Order: sequence, then C-alpha cells, then structure tokens
Amino acid sequence: MHIDALDLNLLRLFDAVYRARSVSRAADALGLTQPAASHGLGRLRTLLQDALFTRAPGGVAPTPRAERLAVAVRAALQTLQQALDEPERFDPAASTKRFRIHMSDIGEGRFLPPLMTRLGELAPAVGIETLPLPQADIGAALDSGRLDFAFGFLPQVKDTQRTLLLKDRYIVLLREGHPFLQRKRSGTALLDALHKLEYVAVRTHADTLRILHLLKLDARVRLTTEHFMVLPSIVRATDLVVIMPRNIARGFVQEQGGYTIVEPAFPLRDFSVSLHWSKRFEMDPANRWLRGVLAELFADGAAQAPARSSIASRASISPNNALLLR
Repeated sequence: MHIDALDLNLLRLFDAVYRARSVSRAADALGLTQPAASHGLGRLRTLLQDALFTRAPGGVAPTPRAERLAVAVRAALQTLQQALDEPERFDPAASTKRFRIHMSDIGEGRFLPPLMTRLGELAPAVGIETLPLPQADIGAALDSGRLDFAFGFLPQVKDTQRTLLLKDRYIVLLREGHPFLQRKRSGTALLDALHKLEYVAVRTHADTLRILHLLKLDARVRLTTEHFMVLPSIVRATDLVVIMPRNIARGFVQEQGGYTIVEPAFPLRDFSVSLHWSKRFEMDPANRWLRGVLAELFADGAAQAPARSSIASRASISPNNALLLR
C-alpha cells in the first residue's frame, strides 16, 4: 500500500488497540464509540491485508504483522507529537541554544556584561555570538535565521519586528580637568566653543562622523580609529575629545571616573536604541524568551534608572566631575 492511502487517525487507533489489547478500551481512550473504532480497525485491516488483532481472553491479541508494525507506529506518533509540542516549550536552564546578535563594538562593551551575567543565572549553557553586519544586510539575515536579533540604532533596517529599549543622545566626552572645562558655557556659546577642541573620530560609526561634518569640525579631527572601545584610554591620556552615546559615556564615568560629559545641542544628537527580530520568529519560544530578558535588562526604566542615579550621585559629590548640561 502507499502511504497516501493511510489516515493518521487509523494509526492512532491501531496504537490504542495494541496498548489496551481491547477495541472497547481503545475506543474509550480516544473518545470514540465502539462501532466507530471497529469500523476504523476494519478499514486498516483492509488496507494492510492483515487481521492485525484476533480475539483473546479479555480482549484481543496482535498478529505477528501487528507486533512488527507497533514499534514503528509508536515511534512515529511520538516524533510527531514532539514536533507539535516544540513551539510551546523552551527550557532556558537546559537549553544549549546559541543566539546570534548584531551589535556594534560599543554595544558589546555596554550591553554584553550584564546580559552574560543574567544568562549565567537563568541559562548557563546558552551561548551568545555577536555578528556585526552592514545595516543593509540585517533584515535579510534576520529573516533567514542567520541573525536572531539586531540591537542598536538602526534607522536603515526596515520591515522587522522591533521594540524600543532606550532613548539616548550623543554627547562630548572629555577627560576630567580638561582646559575646556575651566569656563562654563551653554547654548550657542557652547556650540561655538566646540571648534576649539580636537577630536577622535570612529570610522565605523557613521552618525558621529555625520555630526562632526554638520558642525564643520572635520578639520579638527586628529585621530580616526576603527573601534569605540579604545576611546576611554585615549581621552583620559590626552586633550582629545569624542562624540559618543551618553549612555555609554555614563558607564565610563561611573565605573572608571576621570571623565566629564558635556551636552551641546548639536544636530542629530537624539536617537533610540531598539531590538529588531524577524516576523518569521515572532512566536518562536526561544526568541520570545530572550526578547523578554533583553527588555528586562535594558528597557528605559529598568537598567537605565540605576545608572542615572549613580551618576547623579557622583556628580553631586565631585564638582570636578559635574555634568555640563544645556
């Protein structure tokens, strides 16, 4: 016989009769009437050209053909049930899944430490792999499963599911005691005074380069690097300054000290950090679980509130480290 001629319900009936050794008990287990169960078993006998079960004391006994068939049918039904149940289950404590996330180098430095700490508590065998891609490639990578998530300010990434994690702005980071800080400025005077500074530019972060260009500060760039995370040591050791996200800069101030943040009202300074994923994986349990962890850690009002309070505390205690706000 060809499998196309077979009704899956007949295999469920066969398995129930085999395990119960009774047509009536199998019918009760499946919620069928006994005539319906007998009719179904008759159809299966005709298809397989075998009696399958014969009368026996207290019920029925399987034929040799039924004995051989029972093992395969049970395994097939279990496999199918597991496949149907899979979308409902994700056990982070037992999972060894590896998530791939688009994240910039500065994002890695700020967000990976708390994420890995939390995963160590909830999912010790789950792995994370960062996979930075050009923004033009991120949407297709999410849809194909090459990426699980994209994390950051990604205005060119379209047609994805997304959730806003936090709002941020670009600021100027200087070393504590920088000569620029000897005079307090605000408004237009502060913007004009930016032309007296010398800058580090980061080649891989186009938005900061665009701000420098809009402010006509290209000629004031003395160093161009590939990565953001080298900046703290450069800024601390020199009079060079850098335009970078405030959230990251606050981390440097809080964890290391020796820096000051200046917040001029330059163009394009406000931006949002979002988490992106593919519509294909919207209901995937592993995807949903990690989305929840990321939102818990990084959404505004969650991880950001403690950072603000600690920075404000430091600024109030140390006048040399005060934040110069617009």
